[in-house]
Amino acid sequence: MKTFLAKQRYWRFLVWFGPGLAIAGLTAGVVAGAWGPIPVGLIVAGIVILILWLGLSGGLSGGFWGRRSTQVGTNALAATLAMITILGLVNFLAARYVYRVDLTENRLYTLAPQSRQIVRNLDQPVKVVIFDQDVNPQLREALENYRRQNPADFSFEFVDPQGQPGIAREFGLRGVGEMYLQRGDRRQLVQNVRQEPFSEIRLTSALEQIASDRQDTVYFLQGHGEPPLEQFSQGVSFLKSKNFTAAPLNLAERLASGDSDPETVLEDASVVIIAGSQRAFLPPEIEALRAYLNGGGSVLLLADPNTDPGLTALLQDWGVTLDPRTVIDGSGGGAAIDPSGGLVGYGPTAPLVTRYGAHPITRDFEGGNSFYVLARPIEIAEKPGIEAVPLLLTGDQSWAESDLSNRRVSFDQNTDLRGPLTLGVALSKSPSDAQAEEAAASPSPSPSPSPSPSPSPEASESPAPEASPSPSPEASESPAADASPSPSASPSPSPSPSPSPSPAADQAEAPREPRLVVIGNSRFALDGFFDQQLNGDVFLNSVVWLSERDNPTLSIRPKEMTDRRIVLVPAQSRMIRWLGLVILPLAGFAIAAVLWWRRR
Repeated sequence: MKTFLAKQRYWRFLVWFGPGLAIAGLTAGVVAGAWGPIPVGLIVAGIVILILWLGLSGGLSGGFWGRRSTQVGTNALAATLAMITILGLVNFLAARYVYRVDLTENRLYTLAPQSRQIVRNLDQPVKVVIFDQDVNPQLREALENYRRQNPADFSFEFVDPQGQPGIAREFGLRGVGEMYLQRGDRRQLVQNVRQEPFSEIRLTSALEQIASDRQDTVYFLQGHGEPPLEQFSQGVSFLKSKNFTAAPLNLAERLASGDSDPETVLEDASVVIIAGSQRAFLPPEIEALRAYLNGGGSVLLLADPNTDPGLTALLQDWGVTLDPRTVIDGSGGGAAIDPSGGLVGYGPTAPLVTRYGAHPITRDFEGGNSFYVLARPIEIAEKPGIEAVPLLLTGDQSWAESDLSNRRVSFDQNTDLRGPLTLGVALSKSPSDAQAEEAAASPSPSPSPSPSPSPSPEASESPAPEASPSPSPEASESPAADASPSPSASPSPSPSPSPSPSPAADQAEAPREPRLVVIGNSRFALDGFFDQQLNGDVFLNSVVWLSERDNPTLSIRPKEMTDRRIVLVPAQSRMIRWLGLVILPLAGFAIAAVLWWRRR
């Protein structure tokens, strides 16, 4: 043993066991998350070995601590320990106080302010469930951005539908890749992340809808030959998932019941849908629709060709005219009336739409397809106070055909209309203009409470002096009398009852913006067509835009990567190929040969 201790060269290897054991103990404690006997024992053993090595090395060598190499080594060790301590402190602070910097040009990895606000305002836990066995790292990172805003109330989970079929049945899973929101016992489909890229707009909009207890009522008008609500079952199912209540409504029957007047008969409706009417509306129904629109209502009109719903005057108020002709798509299958031809397999009377207007309804549709079997074009005229945005535009080879009696049709410049044609338009009107039109259209509120013209002047003169000395007790007994004498007794009695209800009404109901969407086709929303291409999205987005007021998600712009690719013509690509593969390598070899020759 003395011989072993005397050999100093053996002790210099002992120093490596100390740090090794200490690092092993630290690693075991961090990974296990618990500082049990084993991690602590390894750390203590490492420290003891280091102390033993230092003591024995100093005792054996005598002047070990006085050597210059020892001082240099000690300084290096102290500097290393200080650097490790600083790096550990920096990493600890970085892990505890996360600060992210998005250096991309378009802020691709940063949530919009509207999204952050909606997530932070969640008052109940909301969970995102993605049914996909393959975890998309980009999708996970996007959901992590949401979770960081409100870790207590926002979470997400990737579920393997094959490994957990029970959960898939609970959500009514229809395909792998579907993303759902869950809040309590409510579930809502957001999108399919396998069929289309993740959309921040859709997730934020779904979060706002599922976090709200508001129930929007959507009425499908009946009584004019419209398809029954059962033929819109796919669309109704999606509306229910977005917290809408869909119901049929016979407007004439409700008006005939006498429970409500034309101005308030539709006040409980968020959206009124007129889909495929075959017969004209009655005049009272038209007046009820006009009053509903002017009062801030929203209407979705789906009008097929060869039909006249009798809404011409109402649409002209908005600058819209329904063209009676049928749209023909001349691309693909020619102009033969073949029910199996055309680009989409329904013949040339099913125009394919690939161009969409700049509007919240069609914001995400760029590059997508939708088609409309038997559609009619829409003409738009400018109207003051009305903002009109075309939504659906056909191709250059389309036209509006006036005669479908022949099996093979062709464009006739005398009777037909050359494309591109507008198949859908979204219109909105300022609330002030709508209120002005409503006041002009209903100038009879004052004569209605005075059915007897002869006694009214006498009655208006006699009670006026009685009401003026004692306005407080008699104001509640004769409000109708106060309404008629207002021209003569306006200074005293009229100010007391009138200002009290009007401010409350103004504060309770802010003026709403009337909205109207007109599409020259109704079949695209029926079962069988709804789930093809973007047809269902056109219908659902139209209803959402019509129903939601001041929706912050509508102002979120989609983020796209800047295309920085260089487009080269064949001559430029050949030149670059020759430069990279031949000219530059030969030039390098030539320079090397010249230098070698000069130094030879």
